[in-house]
Amino acid sequence: MLREKILNGAVSVYKKKGIKFTMDDLAREISMSKKTIYTVFRDKKQLINDLVNLVFDQIKESENEIVADASLDSKEKLKRLLSVMPETFKGVDFPVFLDYKDKYPKAYESVKERIESGWDQTLGVIREGIANGSFCEVDLNLFQMIYDAAVERFLSTGELDKYGIHYGEALEGLADIMISGIRA
Repeated sequence: MLREKILNGAVSVYKKKGIKFTMDDLAREISMSKKTIYTVFRDKKQLINDLVNLVFDQIKESENEIVADASLDSKEKLKRLLSVMPETFKGVDFPVFLDYKDKYPKAYESVKERIESGWDQTLGVIREGIANGSFCEVDLNLFQMIYDAAVERFLSTGELDKYGIHYGEALEGLADIMISGIRA
């Protein structure tokens, strides 16, 4: 309960100030003393690491819901899986976070590892779509590499900002292109 309150407050402060938020900012946001926060998180690095894990745990929950939804066809499931963003984190500017990979290396490595792993459900939906004729045969390893490379580029360069594209929009666009291609 206390941990969740702090993490939710950290999401809120992150949305407002980005990764540069201070523990004082967080304490003000959740009307709690820093001392109390430090009884749960030893430092900001641990808080950031746990925040990354929270994001990906919620993504995994969302993926489970998508896969279990019998009302969705293979194409819609795949589109949602490739662009999943938990409601709590909509509006969070993740690319800015990765500018701080030197300051938060453990969190950065966790982001990379979580993006590159956990493909079982997504690949299962693609296989299901191939079997039911929704998708053509594709090299699943190549599909995953293309997606991972695009997401890593979204997160590690300032290009989305340069073109005025929000991270969530970029994921949706990537999903559309990977599923439908560019054919008219």
